[in-house]
Amino acid sequence: MHTRWRPAPGLTWQWQLDGPLDVSVPAAVFDVDGVATSAAQVAQLHRRGRKVICYLDIGAVEAYRPDAAQFPPSVQGRVVDGWPQERYLDIRAAVVRSLMARRIDGCRRKGFDGVEGDVVDAYANEAGFPITTADELSYLRWFAATVHRAGLAAGLKNDPDLAARVVGDFDFAVVEDCVAQGQCGAFRVFTRARRAVFDAEYTVPPTRFCPVTRPSGVVAIGKRLDLGAWRSTC
Repeated sequence: MHTRWRPAPGLTWQWQLDGPLDVSVPAAVFDVDGVATSAAQVAQLHRRGRKVICYLDIGAVEAYRPDAAQFPPSVQGRVVDGWPQERYLDIRAAVVRSLMARRIDGCRRKGFDGVEGDVVDAYANEAGFPITTADELSYLRWFAATVHRAGLAAGLKNDPDLAARVVGDFDFAVVEDCVAQGQCGAFRVFTRARRAVFDAEYTVPPTRFCPVTRPSGVVAIGKRLDLGAWRSTC
């Protein structure tokens, strides 16, 4: 029987969503684009002893994705601030969950070990739909359960306000700028529960973020916003 991966705190990581994939980076975990990354690349990383996370945008539709046209206009809301090619999705809609389940199955078929679900903060933004906190919690728990049914680890993306409420549903968290924004404390519930927290810092150097993240078990790397291969580490 397949045993789901459960990443523990302290694992080194690399996050690359853009540019030719650099498999030589010395990290135990790679978080890469679920659509652009091939099954052969996942297998190549596995041969190097790496675990591989499948990045998916589960709360918004990106106009450039192959399945974008399958999301009806009725479930597409406002543009995500700062990302003109992304529109929030009505996460309450059955068609959204059906299409996301298909994406998650794609991660499974490519051989990924886990899934990171991005853009899960519609309840806190002007999404174009009356998404409530309860709606977001329902969707997050549905996502985690669906990922688990696929035999994969489920990753929470950011969402410091909900972290304590869903820690039991997720296996790890991926966070951004938690030092710069003073939000790392919200994810102590994950490290205390022996769940990994992977942090990417864009605006502060390792000399500032390492003293904060190291004692808490959060593994932080410095990244540029384009999320290419470059990174800095503690």
